[in-house]
Amino acid sequence: MGDLDRILSILGEARRRLVRVVLVLGPLFGATLLFELRPIALSFLGLSVPFAYPWPSPFYNITAQVFRAMAAWMLPSGVQLLNVGVGDSIVVQMEIGLLLALIFGMPWVVHELGAFLVPALRRNERSLLRQVGIPATALFALGTAIGTFFLTPFTFRLLFRYVAAMGLPVETIGVQDFVTFALLYSLAFGVVFELPVFVYALTRLGIVKAASWRKHWRGAVLGSLVFGMIVTPDNSGITMLMIAAPMVALYFGGTYFAGRWERRSATRRPPVSALGAG
Repeated sequence: MGDLDRILSILGEARRRLVRVVLVLGPLFGATLLFELRPIALSFLGLSVPFAYPWPSPFYNITAQVFRAMAAWMLPSGVQLLNVGVGDSIVVQMEIGLLLALIFGMPWVVHELGAFLVPALRRNERSLLRQVGIPATALFALGTAIGTFFLTPFTFRLLFRYVAAMGLPVETIGVQDFVTFALLYSLAFGVVFELPVFVYALTRLGIVKAASWRKHWRGAVLGSLVFGMIVTPDNSGITMLMIAAPMVALYFGGTYFAGRWERRSATRRPPVSALGAG
């Protein structure tokens, strides 16, 4: 098989995997825009169990329900949301719907991505992929949950204290600005929590030594500040520091585990003199 045939074969396989992903995420995205979740209490063994069932509702749909929950949880009391643009509410619903589809379809996305990459990986790389898959998923979920339920509401409360200190009579924020900030800020923590896995994996693969991670810690601090500046949509500097600080801590955590793996692998490796004997 020539190089061109090989490239076309890889592109064809990538297209097939992408179509399979779209066939799963598309219906999920459509469901968030066309249905609402109606709560109901089910009786089970004498206990009342909360449950919800989907019901057709193209306007008050799942994305609208999630938006109301986000506003109630994240914003301080008294803050008013404004629909500045005519189509802001539609854009907001689509953004939330895409995020929900990606979250619920992530296991299928990971499956298709792994099925595409595994044939090109060596045995040790496949083993590493299996070992870090669950921790990486758990860390992403943990970081996103911390960002959503704790740090994003805290950040909104902190920023609106500055608004109150200015003596402004009404605290307001645009609907699209609120959703964009909340989603980006929460997901940024999920990405940040992947940093230890990234550091550890590169050391396991022999690409970067643990000593290099320790040597270039200043660059890691600067990179964390730049990343925090890029992913946070405001220009206050406070949100940048709240992203960068845990990112630096996670970098050093990944460096520690990478160094520990190197030390353990060195103790398991037989000495050179023993290999040459006999």
